[in-house]
Amino acid sequence: MVSTAGFAAVFYSEPAVLGLLANVVSAFLLCLQNFATAHTGLGPQGAQDVLAGVHLILIGGFVQLLAGFLAFRKYDHLGGAAFLTFSALWSSYGATRIISAAYPPLQNTTLPLGNASHLLPAGMALTSTSQSAVAGLVAYISISFILSFCSATVNYIMPFIFGAIALALVFEAVALFGQWALVVSGVIELIIVLCGLYGAVALLLKGITQRYILPGFGHPLFNVLLLGSAQKSSSKAIGEEKKKNTKYAEPMALGNICDTVSPFIFAFYSFGYMKTFCVGAAWISIISSCQLLSSFYSYLRGDVYYTTKFGVHSLYWLVMSWEEFILTVLLGPGTAQESRLGMFGGWFFLAVACMLFLMSTHKDTLEMLQNASFIILMCASIHQIPVPGAYLFLGAACSLCTALSLYATFASLINSIGEKALIPIGSQAMSSSALQNTLMAAKSCFTRSKNLTSSTRAEVPDALFYICNGLAAISAIQATFSDPSRQQLSIPSVLIPGAIMQLYVCRIQVQGGRRFGCILPFCYAAFWGAWTWLRFAGHLMNIGAGNSEGFTAGAIAFLVLNAFLMILASSFNVVLLCMTAAMELLTICFLLFTLENLPLPFEIVMLSIFSIICFYGATASLANSMFGKDLMMMGPPLFTAESSKKDTEGPPPCICPKSHCTSGLRAIADLLNTGAVCGVPTDTVYALAASCRHPQAIEKVYRIKDRPQEKPICIFISNLDQLRAAAPPISPLLWEFMENVYPGGIGCIIKKGEWLKKLGVGEGYSRVGTQDSIMIRVPDLTVLVHLIDMTGPLAITSANPSGEVDSTHHDMVISRLGHKLEGVLCDGDSDEVVASTVVNCTKIDESGITIIREGCIPAGKVMQIFERVKNRVNEVMPSSLHIPRDG
Repeated sequence: MVSTAGFAAVFYSEPAVLGLLANVVSAFLLCLQNFATAHTGLGPQGAQDVLAGVHLILIGGFVQLLAGFLAFRKYDHLGGAAFLTFSALWSSYGATRIISAAYPPLQNTTLPLGNASHLLPAGMALTSTSQSAVAGLVAYISISFILSFCSATVNYIMPFIFGAIALALVFEAVALFGQWALVVSGVIELIIVLCGLYGAVALLLKGITQRYILPGFGHPLFNVLLLGSAQKSSSKAIGEEKKKNTKYAEPMALGNICDTVSPFIFAFYSFGYMKTFCVGAAWISIISSCQLLSSFYSYLRGDVYYTTKFGVHSLYWLVMSWEEFILTVLLGPGTAQESRLGMFGGWFFLAVACMLFLMSTHKDTLEMLQNASFIILMCASIHQIPVPGAYLFLGAACSLCTALSLYATFASLINSIGEKALIPIGSQAMSSSALQNTLMAAKSCFTRSKNLTSSTRAEVPDALFYICNGLAAISAIQATFSDPSRQQLSIPSVLIPGAIMQLYVCRIQVQGGRRFGCILPFCYAAFWGAWTWLRFAGHLMNIGAGNSEGFTAGAIAFLVLNAFLMILASSFNVVLLCMTAAMELLTICFLLFTLENLPLPFEIVMLSIFSIICFYGATASLANSMFGKDLMMMGPPLFTAESSKKDTEGPPPCICPKSHCTSGLRAIADLLNTGAVCGVPTDTVYALAASCRHPQAIEKVYRIKDRPQEKPICIFISNLDQLRAAAPPISPLLWEFMENVYPGGIGCIIKKGEWLKKLGVGEGYSRVGTQDSIMIRVPDLTVLVHLIDMTGPLAITSANPSGEVDSTHHDMVISRLGHKLEGVLCDGDSDEVVASTVVNCTKIDESGITIIREGCIPAGKVMQIFERVKNRVNEVMPSSLHIPRDG
């Protein structure tokens, strides 16, 4: 058993423990209620339903949400998607319980099938809320079965838990119409409780001991590679233009899950099986929040396409659901249905869907089909297109999106787990270079010049920023001041993208460290929020143009603020400058409305121009950021402050030689040999290095990083022959394993001994590793290998203050730690954005290896290497292996 004083101080926790316990508590709560209802014949009502709903939201929702966050951080594709999905499930079911308690069902009402004929008067808007949840339950049933099947490639326990959840949901849905299913559902929920408790205990024991693995978690039910062979033409083989952040799991499966649930609920509603959209709006709001998380994790991985796609899809489902909520719950079907003909937000969604389709032409066929289905869906939701049976057409489009997203969910999960395209997703329609050449040709055609000044490089969130503002602007167009129904229906399509979604954009701009970038969305979110409050919700709060003095003062203040934003925007690009200038004119329109002197045609023209600018900005930002090139013209900055940069830029705080220069390598080696601490590149992320011959330098590393003393430091050697020369007591299995993983991003923890001194560790013996173990790694980076040959073994730890993110460029090392270092070897961007994978090999012959930290090399791949090596060693005699001997 590894003690806390050993190298296990760096082991990762097991977030699945939280996820399983959240499912256990939620299932146990429903089990008790189901058995009580079956026994007494009286279902929970009033306060009982409210308390049950609150518990489901807090425990099944928020606790499992935390488990999903941690699973994504651990690069667990399946766990992250599963726990966030079930978090949305329990939260939605809890919200349904609360709505049921607030609005108990009235008499049952049979609805006709068709277009707007299924709309109910406002007085009957909230009948049978529990039965309205059937659509969501059925959607989650299909997702749960897929998660159950995929989890069979991981261990024995998860498939039973996820499968039992799927079956429990089946009978929960049946129980809404017949109480006999409550007993069956309760029994299945007991199975979830028992299996979930066993799984939580097993994972907890595994996480604490890093050794003991109870039955069910040692091996999967079947190997994921048995599902098929890798597809040669997959997008995995094609490669992306920008390196993705492998510190976080792939969020594509979670995004596809959300694109399965939302259209499925809408299909039920469109076909007339739901009386109102009260419960549907709650379910879609919760699952759309999860889709925003998939957009956020795509951003953290540096993937602008999926950041934009999932953000747009989440925005669409939120706007559509709350628009239907207002239509069915707050308004009547007559004048309200006619008022929708004057709403134009659907056209902007259609344009964005076509843009995403264009940008996906260099991806796989499945991705293109999904985007094509969303184009059809956008067409079905445009009110100005005269389609007979419009709701039936919308339901058919939603059904198509559901089917494609369901298959995409399965494919993305299996392909992520297997790290190969095992499930067919099709080839790309055109190569990445062909798409870039097409966009570049279009740019040259419009500009008639190939040598324009390069514009400011687009950032990942920029496309979403433009989309949110463009949608809010075109949705704000009103043909008259005297249509309260249209004003109410326009609230979601202006408030959600213009204010709420822009706060999300502001958040990810802050995450990226762009100070001016987060100011714009924050200020414009306030503007669209005020616009919605006065222009669309004012008549509900008795606020009009005649009594809006506060809004008048706010408009004047915003005019001044936006003038400063225009000046700042002029230092970025022309498109952003035009957008802020158009916003200045929109602010004047807002001011004139408060003064009761607004020419409505002028406002319509300005809103249209603003939305066109935003659409072009979104397209250009997405294309330029996807490929890291100026493929679409955004215009150069009108002025820059680069001329004064050299005057204000001071000397570096330490010597910073280039890695490709021999003199630079010698300079860093001389510093290390004299006991200095330097920043060096590795084959993963940048690291702090100290010579193992100087224990005071290793002590200095701890002080520089504020690193806890109980966390040990590993050593790097240049090749495995150095280790052979030291003749450590290493078994044939461990030798063979190290020969298969070195050089590379895997570090092996082995038993410590006096042989380290033969390796050249010297006086630093007591300061590296722990009392009993040491981690050794051979880097796969020529520069660092040459440096180690010049200095001997180096004590290495990541070049970041303890607890902060890793350094992926020498500038990060210099800015954060340069004033504490004697030198930094500059090598540009690191090869990875996450540290190495750490494997405990101290018990390799008795109980195998244990993954202490999962890094750039996935744990599944490490285990595959070990199993292959183990089988090979078992097939040959120990004498046939090349094993170093003492003497």
